[in-house]
Amino acid sequence: MSSHPPIGHNPSAIRNAPGVPVIRNVNWGGLKTLYVKEVRRFFKVHLQTVWAPAATTLLFLIVFTIATGAKRPVHVGGIDIPFADFIAPGLIISQGMMNPAFANASFSLLVGKIQGTIVDYLQPPLSNLELLTALVGGAMTRAFLVGLICWAAMALYPGVHVTPVHPVAVIWFGFLGAAFLAFLGVLTSIWAEKFDHAAAVTNFVIAPLSLLSGTFYSVDHLAPAFRAFSHVNPFFYIISGFRYGFLGTADSPVLVGSVVILALDIALGLLCYVALRRGWKLKN
Repeated sequence: MSSHPPIGHNPSAIRNAPGVPVIRNVNWGGLKTLYVKEVRRFFKVHLQTVWAPAATTLLFLIVFTIATGAKRPVHVGGIDIPFADFIAPGLIISQGMMNPAFANASFSLLVGKIQGTIVDYLQPPLSNLELLTALVGGAMTRAFLVGLICWAAMALYPGVHVTPVHPVAVIWFGFLGAAFLAFLGVLTSIWAEKFDHAAAVTNFVIAPLSLLSGTFYSVDHLAPAFRAFSHVNPFFYIISGFRYGFLGTADSPVLVGSVVILALDIALGLLCYVALRRGWKLKN
């Protein structure tokens, strides 16, 4: 009895019939390929994507410590903290991690739409969740890489102490902050139709929220109206929680901030997933 299939019978044709998925579970190979592509993309211009934001963050530290005096204390949570030690963690997470995460995530799909190569993201056998995971993962990789460089440089800077007191809080809020801006970047990349749209979000949303989040000051010293605005700014909870990991004190409830940012990350992730699934502004 022959072990060959009958003439005209092609098992692969049955497996690949229309509507029958070939990859029934997670496409790990495709997910890894797109993630590596995103990482290699920003590594090809690492002077601009990695070293430039790290240098800018360090310049912020140098200028503010020289202008105000590195030893000037800031009263946070009932404790006087040297000014340089106070602003260093905020600079790492806001300028060194969140801004690069947004810049990376807001570029991928947008440049595909502008150059007409968006099909390279939509045609491969990747689910919407796999596509979103790869884009966000690439952005967060850039964020942690720049943040690590900033932290190492600040550790060598005289008069600045950036030894973590609670490393778990540093990693957790660094993860939440990078993911928050990565999801915002993906959503911006889906919505924007040209680079001016993405730049408008950066200049009129990301930059104001970042600079008015308590990076350079304690919100306890603000007038009641400005203090209330700070407490509805999600950047404030990210920076405050990240600073808590280094200083052991914060000007906001760390647990409340963690829950708020986690909830926002989940909501933004679902919003990005729905937009990708519907093909909003991608499949027109």
